[in-house]
Amino acid sequence: MARLLSRKIPLAELHCHLGGAVTPAIMWGIAHAQGIKLPTKDYWQFRDMITVSSRSRSFDGYLQLFHWTELIQSSPLAVERSVYEVVGGAYRKNNVTTMELRFNPMKRNRGGEQDLDHIIAAAVRGMDRANLEYPVKPGLIFCLDRAFPFELNEIIAEKAIGWRDRGVVGVDIAGPESATFRVADYRRLFRRVRQYGLGITVHTGESGPIDEVARVVELLEPDRIGHGVKAAYDPRALGMIRERGIVLEVCPTSNLNTRVVSGWDEFRWIFDTLRRNEIRFTINTDGPELLKTYIRDELAQLGRLGILSIDDQKVAAETSLAASFVPNVSDVPGPVREPARRQVVEREEA
Repeated sequence: MARLLSRKIPLAELHCHLGGAVTPAIMWGIAHAQGIKLPTKDYWQFRDMITVSSRSRSFDGYLQLFHWTELIQSSPLAVERSVYEVVGGAYRKNNVTTMELRFNPMKRNRGGEQDLDHIIAAAVRGMDRANLEYPVKPGLIFCLDRAFPFELNEIIAEKAIGWRDRGVVGVDIAGPESATFRVADYRRLFRRVRQYGLGITVHTGESGPIDEVARVVELLEPDRIGHGVKAAYDPRALGMIRERGIVLEVCPTSNLNTRVVSGWDEFRWIFDTLRRNEIRFTINTDGPELLKTYIRDELAQLGRLGILSIDDQKVAAETSLAASFVPNVSDVPGPVREPARRQVVEREEA
């Protein structure tokens, strides 16, 4: 009985961070091209520095891996090259034809030293280049950060709105979940984001309190949830997710490396619970190069372990394509220009 999804089936990657998606060799070249002083002159040590080792890390330790990748990507040149390489590489390696790439542009402008719009424009150019060379539909998601003050996150959200017709398709909240972060503070801002046709996804149900999932669903009304595995332990959250048709972006290898999930046996129970409660989910990498995995590796491992049947894998792949924020266009090659998921409602000027 087949357990592996055919490579001919196109895939969508919905949860992929730019900081964890560029191959170490490319990152090495970008760093040296910009004259960045690295802590080592040995390439192999550098590779170990920006990727997970065989031993798992704490959640905070995992996030620390992004320090060097974000620094190296902190210029228009680096962002353009990075986005181009990730989108093209995903197609070549895994036949990923719909690619959503998320990052925080404010973590790429050296604390305000570089213009934020130049960073964003560079990311768009990287998408355009990949889009011209490969039959892919890419889109950008801007990540707000739980550690940022509201004012900075509001700027990022407004940039997403301003660039929505140039390939920015959604807004996310990322960063360590904590009891000090107030979900309610973002209710009005996310309502505004939604009015402009942008998709909404939120990291929750990963490392933080289990009850945050229900608060996020109730107050922010996301289309999707990043990770969301802890929702399996909250019947109320499961009911809300099912009723609202919210899609989970599950990243198995990532959750195992950060110890959010204890092992494959727990994942087996989580997926059984999601299916039993009719929760739609997708399979993603979080950061393929950082975690040394690709989306087909994730699906193949779940198949080999008997956690997801071949039919389950097909459903997850179909769900990814259907739940993508990238407009479903199939005409001439070229960058996505108009968001088609929702009707765009322009704000009335006072």
